[in-house]
Amino acid sequence: MSLSHIFDVAGSGMAAQTIRLNTVSSNIANAESVSSSIGETYRARHPVFSVIKAQFDEFDFSENRGAGRGVQVEGIVESQAPLRRQYQPDHPMADQEGFVFYPNVNVVEEMADMISASRSFETNVEMMNTAKQLMQRILTLGQ
Repeated sequence: MSLSHIFDVAGSGMAAQTIRLNTVSSNIANAESVSSSIGETYRARHPVFSVIKAQFDEFDFSENRGAGRGVQVEGIVESQAPLRRQYQPDHPMADQEGFVFYPNVNVVEEMADMISASRSFETNVEMMNTAKQLMQRILTLGQ
């Protein structure tokens, strides 16, 4: 793997973490949205990542022949956790029985996920900076 590939790998990581931060932001923004039915209630969303496989003959770091070339987002899935149902008969969005439905968003978990995504993004930035410095040092060898 050449130094130039590091930029591709780190860039794919930064793009993936950006999507992760966007889904966390959406989840937190909708954490207290209310609905009168289960079908209309917002559900927490989470991105699904997968490795971008390197070409077979490129390098061999392990038994499974090759390291990853980065990460890609396979999709964004909705959480299947149960929704919060609360009895609030005075609420304007209450159903006939007096219940309202809140999303299945756990704000504490979302905040932890946000911190993790932010740190991962920062790590990829540092990886790019290190690769850039190494490339600059290589260029100064001939001087």
